[in-house]
Amino acid sequence: MLMLLAALAAGLFLAMAAAFLLARWTGNSGWVDTIWSYATGVAGVAAALIPVAGSETVLSRQLLVAGLVAAWSVRLGSHILARTLQGHDDPRYVQLRKEWGARADVLMFGFLQIQAACALLLAVAVMAAARNPAPGWLLTDTLGLVLVLAAVVGEGISDRQLAAFRADPSNRGRVCDVGLWGVSRHPNYFFEWLGWVAYPEIALGAAPLAYPLGWASLLAPALMYWLLVHASGIPPTEAHMLRSRGDAFRDYQTRVNAFWPWPARSAVAGRALDRSSIRS
Repeated sequence: MLMLLAALAAGLFLAMAAAFLLARWTGNSGWVDTIWSYATGVAGVAAALIPVAGSETVLSRQLLVAGLVAAWSVRLGSHILARTLQGHDDPRYVQLRKEWGARADVLMFGFLQIQAACALLLAVAVMAAARNPAPGWLLTDTLGLVLVLAAVVGEGISDRQLAAFRADPSNRGRVCDVGLWGVSRHPNYFFEWLGWVAYPEIALGAAPLAYPLGWASLLAPALMYWLLVHASGIPPTEAHMLRSRGDAFRDYQTRVNAFWPWPARSAVAGRALDRSSIRS
């Protein structure tokens, strides 16, 4: 298992090094997340299926988990690839390069290798889920399947709603608050996180104390929540939106939750709640 993890780490290092070179050569940082999505999917499938000592056959649970991580990877990677091929440059990376100045290349390379390390932790979580030795098909396997399908569908719907909003010329300069974007400022991030909750569900199964390695699967939702809510997801995205949309986005922030879906508040109620939280 250690040899497998070492091979995955080396592969992810090389993948993100290639992402750095491709983004630098093309001037389009969209390639970074495209390659990360596909590379993480490949690492997850390998972690689920490649035999390790003591595993002579591939179990149905391994096939299930490999299929789930592959479906996630293909959907997300293809979505980002389509944007990248249209010349869409990710404003988060553009801003980082501006802030880093002359040291941008060195710092960006290191930043992408941190992403490779995060992908390795996700692969460990996938491995833990795939290799749950519980016999037969469990209810928790079905729940994991439902969670990933709901996440893929929900993220796809939110992406299409945002694309349709942006394609309408009358919405230029406005903030998308229709559909799922009316109950969460980042529904795509919420569904992205939700899909990773499936792996602890499958790994821990009906008897969590019987399979200690299964607890490693909690790395996936914990890491993704931190990345999306506190690190590379919401903070830089909202900073960009505040620069580009100003008061319109500030009003949106007072009405709609950042991450957890919930019915929108009125603008007046949202501002009152915001002032109340500041005083407390």
